[in-house]
Amino acid sequence: MSAFSRTERRILSLWLPRLAIDRIKRKLLRNDGGAPVDLPSVVVAKEHNALVIYALDDAAAGYGLAIGQPLANARAICPHLQVFDADVAADAKTLEDIAGWCDRFTPLVALDPPQRLFLDITGCAHLFGGEANLLRILSDALTVKGFAVSAAVAATSICARTMSSHVHGRIIADGKEAEAVSPLPVSALGADQAITIGLHRAGLKTIGDVAAREPAEITARFGAHFSILLAHALGQGDAPMSPRKPLPDYIVEKRFAEPVATESVIASSLSRLASMLVAAMEKQGKGARRLEASFFRTDGTVRTIAVDTGQPVTHADIVDRLLRERLEALNDPLDPGFGFDLIRLSASHTEIVVQQQLYLDNHVHDNDELAALIDRIAARIGSRRVLVHLPQQTHIPERAVRALPAQHHVGAAMVATWPERVDGEPPSRPLRLFDRPEPIKVPLATIPDGPPHHFTWRRAVHMVVKVEGPERIAMEWWKQDGKGLTRDYFRVEDESGLRFWIFRDGLYGSELLDADGRPAPANWFVHGLFA
Repeated sequence: MSAFSRTERRILSLWLPRLAIDRIKRKLLRNDGGAPVDLPSVVVAKEHNALVIYALDDAAAGYGLAIGQPLANARAICPHLQVFDADVAADAKTLEDIAGWCDRFTPLVALDPPQRLFLDITGCAHLFGGEANLLRILSDALTVKGFAVSAAVAATSICARTMSSHVHGRIIADGKEAEAVSPLPVSALGADQAITIGLHRAGLKTIGDVAAREPAEITARFGAHFSILLAHALGQGDAPMSPRKPLPDYIVEKRFAEPVATESVIASSLSRLASMLVAAMEKQGKGARRLEASFFRTDGTVRTIAVDTGQPVTHADIVDRLLRERLEALNDPLDPGFGFDLIRLSASHTEIVVQQQLYLDNHVHDNDELAALIDRIAARIGSRRVLVHLPQQTHIPERAVRALPAQHHVGAAMVATWPERVDGEPPSRPLRLFDRPEPIKVPLATIPDGPPHHFTWRRAVHMVVKVEGPERIAMEWWKQDGKGLTRDYFRVEDESGLRFWIFRDGLYGSELLDADGRPAPANWFVHGLFA
């Protein structure tokens, strides 16, 4: 099981300075017949009604082009410039994909848009041979994928980010932050351009120059936000990180020296991970309520499947069976591609296991079997498709029953109290109630306060031979803003024996009046069908 020591925090800052242009070039390389990628290339965006350079590659930088430069000036310098439009949404999606790929190194990955990531590698760098080796593995892998990378490691995220802006591959020891960032220019802090210009005008060109001044003086001139940013860069405290995903309660994982792709190896690995996960939870008396299995492919694709349980799971064979059920039910089968180099199993939601006396309560075993059956069905078809119905305290027919996931409410459904039915009497409510009442056509000759002689529903005419009612139901006026009409329900039977539950929306002579003040034709609906 992965362990994360919090004694000495270590943050890896990953900067992708040319993310936009690198994304476009990767796309061109994947497409047959794409545009040449060796020409000087820039990405432009509109700023103040003018197109300016948003990102550029090494070839364009070699001509002296820079970010923020007008496109017209850039074309004058480099006539054969290749220009692409900026796509902020696509860049954000690429950054998110890279963050998902970085999950293989640590589960604590935070976005720092538009071009940066933070990885909390506290306590896990030794799994990759140390911080230097981890930084090299990560940087080399992204470079091979076509991304320009700059990375640094420090005890605070701001210090690591500041260092990665100017020096790649630097690892700063704990307590050496101020010494490391002092020679860097103030622009490395990433403050607003106005503050950077103001610092230069004051003769403060490096971070060390600014740190040499009194904090009160810097705060009074440039604001408290900049003072806090400077303190964090010097290692004095740190800004909180917001990981993309919350850290699971328990994590176990299996790394492979060579990628695996066979189903037997994947299945056996999941079984071993399930045993390890259950053993770790058992030490603290916990059981899993939500399980997540993540499969990391060698090409960077990450596939995650999740399984919810109705009761805390404490047996490895149950975990293994639920995961197998979920894998077999996937619409898009788990494609290993060139193989998985990491499989991770986590319990993102756990609960304390309550021991029950099986021999004194014979129903406990039955309840466990029912919960296990619900879990298996939910793993195969989805938890939202396995429902139980609970009664609600309301007289509105369509709100009297609420459908909820069975995994979380089966216990309440077993003890729920439903209205009792009088023996020998027909049911007052239909077995099938429509989600929305469906309109029916009723002749104008219908008696104002009575049921129709016949009606048309779904293009079929039904002659009414038996009728019972009306049952008057008023809407919840305190929730309807005075718009809810009173309903008169009738139980009717047609000549073929079909029984309907129909209602008239509104009262004659009071709620529905035409332009001449006479009762207007009412709206009729069918709300349900009796067996």
